[in-house]
Amino acid sequence: MNKFELYEEMRFHLLGQGFDVENYKEINYGLQFMVNFQGESELIRIFESKKKGTRVDLSQVKDDEVLELISKAESAARKTIRKNETSSGDSTDGGTGDQADLGPEDRTGVEPGNTGAGLDGYDQLIGVDESGKGDYFGPLVIAGVYLDKKMAEKLAGYGVSDSKNLTDKRIKKLAARIKKSCIYSVVTIKNPRYNQLHKKIGNLNKILAWGHARIIENLLDEVDCDKALSDKFAKKYLIENALMEKGKEIELEQRVRAESNLAVAAASILARAEFVSMLQQLSDKYEIELPKGAANHIIDVGQEFVKKHGQEELNQVAKLHFKTTDKILNLRLF
Repeated sequence: MNKFELYEEMRFHLLGQGFDVENYKEINYGLQFMVNFQGESELIRIFESKKKGTRVDLSQVKDDEVLELISKAESAARKTIRKNETSSGDSTDGGTGDQADLGPEDRTGVEPGNTGAGLDGYDQLIGVDESGKGDYFGPLVIAGVYLDKKMAEKLAGYGVSDSKNLTDKRIKKLAARIKKSCIYSVVTIKNPRYNQLHKKIGNLNKILAWGHARIIENLLDEVDCDKALSDKFAKKYLIENALMEKGKEIELEQRVRAESNLAVAAASILARAEFVSMLQQLSDKYEIELPKGAANHIIDVGQEFVKKHGQEELNQVAKLHFKTTDKILNLRLF
């Protein structure tokens, strides 16, 4: 296995455990990337050499619980890669045969940064994506966009691409154009409802699956489409189990870096635009600037919020299951 394969598989398994995983950066002899779990940000490195093979460096991971979860994801990733290598057999054509044999769910379209390229050969497609799952403050937003080839060409001309590569100002402008031009659906799970669902279900991926399924069902009320695509955040059956009568007939695919598909990229823009808008509304309401993300400075803002509005009001603005909540409340005791 090489460093890129290990990153992709680890990313899949980490997402399945509720991590937010950033895109990798290439470093000498390897890759590095940040992960976030319930307010804890950690650095992971993957090195590759002829002598030592491909190894994961977790020396920068400080939280023991997070370290254990990452180690499990690495073990699962290596097991999956070994299984795939065994089942596919040895390739003698430079490795292209392995990629050609993969089904649509397993192709990663391996060119990082190749966003907004089109519909990847689909005649029509529903793309689904979310925003806010790694942010302590603000809601969870899931969005979906229906595109055919003609509309995809139009959005490509607008400069639509993965929202993670765009500024908030640009996202706002593109979101307005997408809404004017396309059939779309947006589901916003505000913080009180999110906290209620997480307390009841206990799993972020099940909440995401429910949201993805609702988006697909909403769009199928307006369009006749037989395929949907989303980023690969968990096992596909979670979404399939949440689909109702119309959704059961659609072919659902999940793919790592699905935002390279224009329909998913458009959905990511709508989701992010709504998240940023809702976060600003909460900031205005409580007269305190609620930041994005879940880094350490969030704790200071959280303490300021609780001092001003009280502990109970955190339920209105934050995802309470994040470890950040304990840090905010515990630090106030000293």
